[in-house]
Amino acid sequence: MSATGSFERPLAARAGGANDHVVRGRQESKNHHAMQGFSLVEVMVVVAIIAILSAIAYPSYTRHVAKVNRVAAQGCLGEYANYMERFYTTNLRYDQTPLGVANADPHLDCQSRSAASYTIAPTSASTNYTITATPLTVQSAREGGQCGTLTLDQKGTRTPSTSGCWQ
Repeated sequence: MSATGSFERPLAARAGGANDHVVRGRQESKNHHAMQGFSLVEVMVVVAIIAILSAIAYPSYTRHVAKVNRVAAQGCLGEYANYMERFYTTNLRYDQTPLGVANADPHLDCQSRSAASYTIAPTSASTNYTITATPLTVQSAREGGQCGTLTLDQKGTRTPSTSGCWQ
């Protein structure tokens, strides 16, 4: 090792001699160049592995996102039902106040969070209400069109339009 920290051949070896073909413990031929980087085959194997993993992971991810959005919509139906019950407790009816002012949409936080996937819409009369979660085009596409709407009424009855999705 030299003072600069690199391995160099001794001066005698550089000038020629018996050790001319030995460099740092390995044989070196005149036409041999050190390989650097990856071969095309190695790169293609890595690309193939990534493609296979992506083909498995992406559909699983979209199913998970659809399920999470469906659960969020269910929670929003429950939150809206709580609002309707509070309104009823105060006004003794679901659709309007004693002065005849209609029950306005409260614009709950859950509605804005689920607005990209579901529309939450209430319908109410004096003694009953129904809240419906309807999937938008994006959510319907994620689910493959399999899950439809879910309704919740004043009795707490959940009625899915498709069985099996809203569990």
